[in-house]
Amino acid sequence: MKLSLESSGSGEPLVLIHGMGSASTAWKLITPELSKKFTVITVDLPGHGKSDFDPNQPMDPTSLAELVLKNLKDAGYEKFHLVGNSLGGWISLEMAANYPESVLSVTGVAPAGLWLTPWTIRVPGSAVSRYLATGLRTVAPSLLKYQWGRKIGFAAVSPLWEEFDYELCVDATLALSRAQGYFPAWDGLLRKRFDKPISSEIPVTIIFGDTDNTLPARTSQERVLAPAHARWTILPDSGHAPMWDHPEEVIAEISATTGISV
Repeated sequence: MKLSLESSGSGEPLVLIHGMGSASTAWKLITPELSKKFTVITVDLPGHGKSDFDPNQPMDPTSLAELVLKNLKDAGYEKFHLVGNSLGGWISLEMAANYPESVLSVTGVAPAGLWLTPWTIRVPGSAVSRYLATGLRTVAPSLLKYQWGRKIGFAAVSPLWEEFDYELCVDATLALSRAQGYFPAWDGLLRKRFDKPISSEIPVTIIFGDTDNTLPARTSQERVLAPAHARWTILPDSGHAPMWDHPEEVIAEISATTGISV
Protein backbone atom coordinates (compact mmCIF):
# COMPACT_ATOMS: atom_id res chain seq x y z
CA MET A 1 0.00 0.00 0.00
CA LYS A 2 1.03 3.61 -0.52
CA LEU A 3 2.03 5.62 2.53
CA SER A 4 2.02 9.37 2.96
CA LEU A 5 5.58 10.72 2.69
CA GLU A 6 6.44 14.38 3.06
CA SER A 7 9.89 15.89 2.58
CA SER A 8 11.67 19.14 3.35
CA GLY A 9 15.20 20.49 3.24
CA SER A 10 18.21 19.16 1.38
CA GLY A 11 21.11 16.83 2.08
CA GLU A 12 21.33 13.14 2.95
CA PRO A 13 17.87 11.54 3.44
CA LEU A 14 16.74 11.35 7.08
CA VAL A 15 13.52 9.37 7.61
CA LEU A 16 11.36 10.05 10.68
CA ILE A 17 8.92 7.30 11.72
CA HIS A 18 6.33 8.06 14.40
CA GLY A 19 4.89 5.79 17.07
CA MET A 20 1.61 3.93 17.46
CA GLY A 21 -1.39 6.25 17.58
CA SER A 22 0.73 9.18 16.46
CA ALA A 23 1.51 10.81 13.10
CA SER A 24 4.25 12.71 11.30
CA THR A 25 3.13 15.85 13.18
CA ALA A 26 4.95 14.38 16.21
CA TRP A 27 8.23 15.61 14.70
CA LYS A 28 7.29 19.28 14.27
CA LEU A 29 9.65 20.54 16.96
CA ILE A 30 12.77 19.08 15.34
CA THR A 31 12.11 19.03 11.58
CA PRO A 32 12.89 22.72 10.90
CA GLU A 33 16.41 22.44 12.32
CA LEU A 34 17.08 19.03 10.80
CA SER A 35 15.93 20.26 7.40
CA LYS A 36 18.90 22.65 7.31
CA LYS A 37 21.29 19.73 6.82
CA PHE A 38 19.12 16.80 5.69
CA THR A 39 16.36 15.96 3.29
CA VAL A 40 13.87 15.11 6.03
CA ILE A 41 11.20 12.58 5.07
CA THR A 42 8.31 12.02 7.47
CA VAL A 43 6.27 8.84 7.13
CA ASP A 44 2.69 8.19 8.22
CA LEU A 45 2.17 4.51 9.02
CA PRO A 46 -0.99 2.70 7.80
CA GLY A 47 -4.11 4.08 9.44
CA HIS A 48 -2.17 6.99 10.94
CA GLY A 49 -1.93 10.62 9.90
CA LYS A 50 -2.54 10.99 6.17
CA SER A 51 -2.06 7.30 5.32
CA ASP A 52 -5.17 5.21 4.69
CA PHE A 53 -5.82 2.02 6.60
CA ASP A 54 -5.88 -1.25 4.66
CA PRO A 55 -7.23 -4.19 6.69
CA ASN A 56 -5.20 -6.53 4.48
CA GLN A 57 -1.90 -4.89 5.43
CA PRO A 58 -0.01 -6.83 8.14
CA MET A 59 0.76 -4.50 11.02
CA ASP A 60 3.60 -6.32 12.78
CA PRO A 61 6.91 -4.38 12.96
CA THR A 62 8.69 -6.61 10.42
CA SER A 63 5.94 -6.16 7.83
CA LEU A 64 5.76 -2.42 8.49
CA ALA A 65 9.53 -2.20 8.02
CA GLU A 66 9.19 -3.85 4.62
CA LEU A 67 6.32 -1.52 3.70
CA VAL A 68 8.21 1.63 4.71
CA LEU A 69 11.27 0.47 2.77
CA LYS A 70 9.20 -0.17 -0.37
CA ASN A 71 7.59 3.26 -0.19
CA LEU A 72 10.94 4.96 0.29
CA LYS A 73 12.47 3.14 -2.65
CA ASP A 74 9.44 3.91 -4.82
CA ALA A 75 10.01 7.57 -3.95
CA GLY A 76 13.63 7.31 -5.08
CA TYR A 77 15.39 6.98 -1.72
CA GLU A 78 17.91 4.13 -1.86
CA LYS A 79 19.97 4.90 1.27
CA PHE A 80 18.87 6.87 4.32
CA HIS A 81 19.29 7.57 8.01
CA LEU A 82 16.43 6.47 10.26
CA VAL A 83 14.92 8.09 13.35
CA GLY A 84 11.96 6.38 15.01
CA ASN A 85 9.91 6.92 18.15
CA SER A 86 8.31 4.02 20.05
CA LEU A 87 6.86 1.64 17.42
CA GLY A 88 8.70 3.73 14.82
CA GLY A 89 11.93 2.99 16.66
CA TRP A 90 11.24 -0.73 16.51
CA ILE A 91 10.47 -0.47 12.79
CA SER A 92 13.76 1.40 12.29
CA LEU A 93 15.71 -1.37 14.06
CA GLU A 94 13.95 -3.98 11.90
CA MET A 95 14.89 -2.08 8.76
CA ALA A 96 18.54 -1.91 9.82
CA ALA A 97 18.59 -5.63 10.62
CA ASN A 98 16.78 -6.77 7.49
CA TYR A 99 17.95 -4.23 4.89
CA PRO A 100 21.44 -3.10 5.97
CA GLU A 101 22.34 -2.06 2.44
CA SER A 102 19.78 0.76 2.65
CA VAL A 103 20.27 2.04 6.21
CA LEU A 104 23.03 4.55 7.02
CA SER A 105 22.26 4.95 10.75
CA VAL A 106 19.50 4.46 13.33
CA THR A 107 18.43 6.75 16.15
CA GLY A 108 15.79 5.01 18.26
CA VAL A 109 13.85 7.51 20.37
CA ALA A 110 12.27 5.43 23.14
CA PRO A 111 12.02 2.42 20.79
CA ALA A 112 9.53 -0.33 21.51
CA GLY A 113 10.38 -4.02 21.31
CA LEU A 114 13.28 -4.11 23.77
CA TRP A 115 11.51 -6.25 26.35
CA LEU A 116 12.48 -9.74 27.53
CA THR A 117 8.86 -10.78 28.00
CA PRO A 118 6.63 -9.83 25.05
CA TRP A 119 3.15 -8.48 25.64
CA THR A 120 0.38 -11.05 25.24
CA ILE A 121 -2.57 -8.64 25.58
CA ARG A 122 -3.11 -4.96 24.90
CA VAL A 123 -2.32 -2.68 27.82
CA PRO A 124 -5.75 -1.71 29.23
CA GLY A 125 -4.84 1.95 29.59
CA SER A 126 -4.06 2.20 25.88
CA ALA A 127 -7.66 1.38 25.00
CA VAL A 128 -8.92 4.01 27.43
CA SER A 129 -6.65 6.64 25.88
CA ARG A 130 -7.78 5.81 22.36
CA TYR A 131 -11.50 5.81 23.19
CA LEU A 132 -11.17 9.01 25.22
CA ALA A 133 -9.37 10.78 22.38
CA THR A 134 -11.95 9.57 19.86
CA GLY A 135 -14.90 10.55 22.01
CA LEU A 136 -13.53 14.00 22.71
CA ARG A 137 -12.24 14.72 19.21
CA THR A 138 -14.62 17.58 18.47
CA VAL A 139 -14.14 19.32 21.81
CA ALA A 140 -10.44 18.54 22.33
CA PRO A 141 -9.21 21.80 20.78
CA SER A 142 -11.25 23.70 23.37
CA LEU A 143 -10.44 21.49 26.37
CA LEU A 144 -6.71 21.61 25.68
CA LYS A 145 -6.68 25.37 26.16
CA TYR A 146 -6.98 24.65 29.88
CA GLN A 147 -4.17 23.28 32.04
CA TRP A 148 -6.40 20.58 33.53
CA GLY A 149 -7.25 19.40 30.02
CA ARG A 150 -3.59 19.11 29.06
CA LYS A 151 -2.85 17.36 32.36
CA ILE A 152 -5.39 14.63 31.63
CA GLY A 153 -3.87 13.96 28.24
CA PHE A 154 -0.16 14.41 28.84
CA ALA A 155 0.84 14.12 32.52
CA ALA A 156 1.58 10.42 32.05
CA VAL A 157 3.54 11.10 28.86
CA SER A 158 6.04 13.62 30.18
CA PRO A 159 7.22 15.20 33.44
CA LEU A 160 7.35 18.47 31.48
CA TRP A 161 3.76 18.37 30.22
CA GLU A 162 3.03 21.82 31.66
CA GLU A 163 5.53 23.28 29.19
CA PHE A 164 3.92 21.71 26.11
CA ASP A 165 2.44 24.24 23.75
CA TYR A 166 -1.15 24.15 22.63
CA GLU A 167 -0.46 23.11 19.03
CA LEU A 168 1.60 20.09 20.10
CA CYS A 169 -1.20 18.89 22.39
CA VAL A 170 -3.90 19.32 19.76
CA ASP A 171 -1.83 17.58 17.07
CA ALA A 172 -1.12 14.60 19.32
CA THR A 173 -4.71 14.24 20.52
CA LEU A 174 -6.20 14.45 17.03
CA ALA A 175 -3.61 12.01 15.67
CA LEU A 176 -4.60 9.42 18.29
CA SER A 177 -8.32 10.01 17.78
CA ARG A 178 -8.03 9.45 14.01
CA ALA A 179 -5.64 6.49 14.09
CA GLN A 180 -7.58 3.58 12.61
CA GLY A 181 -4.37 1.59 12.64
CA TYR A 182 -3.88 1.95 16.39
CA PHE A 183 -5.39 -1.32 17.61
CA PRO A 184 -4.16 -3.34 14.58
CA ALA A 185 -0.66 -2.06 15.35
CA TRP A 186 -1.09 -3.10 18.99
CA ASP A 187 -2.12 -6.59 17.91
CA GLY A 188 0.82 -6.69 15.49
CA LEU A 189 3.40 -6.39 18.28
CA LEU A 190 1.86 -8.94 20.66
CA ARG A 191 4.09 -11.96 21.41
CA LYS A 192 7.01 -10.31 19.63
CA ARG A 193 10.17 -8.43 20.52
CA PHE A 194 13.20 -7.09 18.69
CA ASP A 195 16.18 -9.41 19.05
CA LYS A 196 17.98 -9.38 15.69
CA PRO A 197 21.63 -8.52 15.01
CA ILE A 198 22.50 -5.27 13.28
CA SER A 199 25.78 -4.76 11.47
CA SER A 200 28.36 -2.84 13.49
CA GLU A 201 28.91 -0.74 10.37
CA ILE A 202 25.51 0.91 10.98
CA PRO A 203 25.72 3.45 13.83
CA VAL A 204 22.90 2.97 16.33
CA THR A 205 21.85 5.25 19.17
CA ILE A 206 19.10 4.41 21.66
CA ILE A 207 17.52 7.30 23.58
CA PHE A 208 15.19 6.91 26.53
CA GLY A 209 13.79 9.43 28.95
CA ASP A 210 14.36 8.81 32.64
CA THR A 211 10.61 9.08 33.26
CA ASP A 212 9.20 6.91 30.50
CA ASN A 213 5.93 5.55 31.87
CA THR A 214 5.01 3.90 28.57
CA LEU A 215 8.19 1.82 28.20
CA PRO A 216 9.72 1.87 31.69
CA ALA A 217 13.31 0.82 32.34
CA ARG A 218 12.32 -2.12 34.56
CA THR A 219 10.48 -3.93 31.75
CA SER A 220 11.12 -2.38 28.35
CA GLN A 221 14.70 -1.14 28.07
CA GLU A 222 16.74 -4.35 27.89
CA ARG A 223 20.15 -3.43 26.50
CA VAL A 224 20.98 -7.06 25.77
CA LEU A 225 18.39 -7.01 22.95
CA ALA A 226 19.90 -3.99 21.22
CA PRO A 227 23.03 -4.18 19.04
CA ALA A 228 26.17 -4.56 21.15
CA HIS A 229 27.66 -1.45 19.52
CA ALA A 230 24.61 0.74 20.19
CA ARG A 231 25.19 3.94 22.14
CA TRP A 232 22.66 4.43 24.95
CA THR A 233 21.55 7.83 26.19
CA ILE A 234 19.19 8.51 29.09
CA LEU A 235 17.77 12.03 29.04
CA PRO A 236 16.82 13.55 32.40
CA ASP A 237 13.37 15.03 32.94
CA SER A 238 12.03 13.28 29.87
CA GLY A 239 9.20 10.88 29.12
CA HIS A 240 8.16 8.72 26.18
CA ALA A 241 8.56 11.48 23.58
CA PRO A 242 12.00 13.01 24.22
CA MET A 243 11.72 15.07 21.01
CA TRP A 244 8.96 17.01 22.79
CA ASP A 245 10.73 17.35 26.13
CA HIS A 246 14.23 18.16 24.88
CA PRO A 247 14.22 18.75 21.12
CA GLU A 248 17.71 20.30 21.07
CA GLU A 249 19.23 17.28 22.84
CA VAL A 250 17.50 14.86 20.45
CA ILE A 251 18.77 16.85 17.46
CA ALA A 252 22.28 16.66 18.94
CA GLU A 253 21.98 12.88 19.32
CA ILE A 254 20.79 12.53 15.72
CA SER A 255 23.72 14.66 14.60
CA ALA A 256 26.19 12.51 16.52
CA THR A 257 24.70 9.28 15.16
CA THR A 258 24.61 10.38 11.53
CA GLY A 259 27.98 12.12 11.70
CA ILE A 260 26.47 15.25 10.17
CA SER A 261 26.72 18.44 12.19
CA VAL A 262 23.40 20.22 12.69
